[in-house]
Amino acid sequence: MAMSTAATPARPMRADARRNYDRLLAEARTAFAEHGTTASLEDVARCAGVGIGTLYRHFPTRHALMSAVFQEAVADLIARSRELAGTERPCDGLVEWLGAIITHAGEYRGLAQALMSTCRDETSALSRCNVPLREAGSVLLARAQAGGAVRPDVSIDDLMQLTNAIALAAEQSPDDPGLAGRLLTLTVQGLRASG
Repeated sequence: MAMSTAATPARPMRADARRNYDRLLAEARTAFAEHGTTASLEDVARCAGVGIGTLYRHFPTRHALMSAVFQEAVADLIARSRELAGTERPCDGLVEWLGAIITHAGEYRGLAQALMSTCRDETSALSRCNVPLREAGSVLLARAQAGGAVRPDVSIDDLMQLTNAIALAAEQSPDDPGLAGRLLTLTVQGLRASG
């Protein structure tokens, strides 16, 4: 007898499970903003009024929780990339979008490092953040390269790593608020096609 390979649709969450899920996300957002992405998951569960087992039933790993917390920001960054894809100056659109990623990554201590460490790991729950951002950035990069503004040997993977590295450097130097902008400017200078 042949087994079906079709995926079984996920059952909708019960109302109490949905409430727990939503409370966990809200508390994780707050904890990550206040304490960074290494915030205590036990504290997140306690503040949400659930046990740690409930947190792990919804989010089996820290990266799964981080991915869920950041999906709204990822959606915003993807929407922004679509808007910028139509700009007259494709390189400026790419740079603006990279700056938006740096700003987002800088909102949560530890996020840039986590994204860097999982950027090529499609098994990580953070691939739900990395993959769509890489795809959105590829469109902007291709336009800038096609217009001759960006060197043809620049890859989106390198750009995403550079962007996260800039966010991480800025995170490590909170007394220098202009650092991210200066590093992005240096990066852009290296991206530009000669002539």
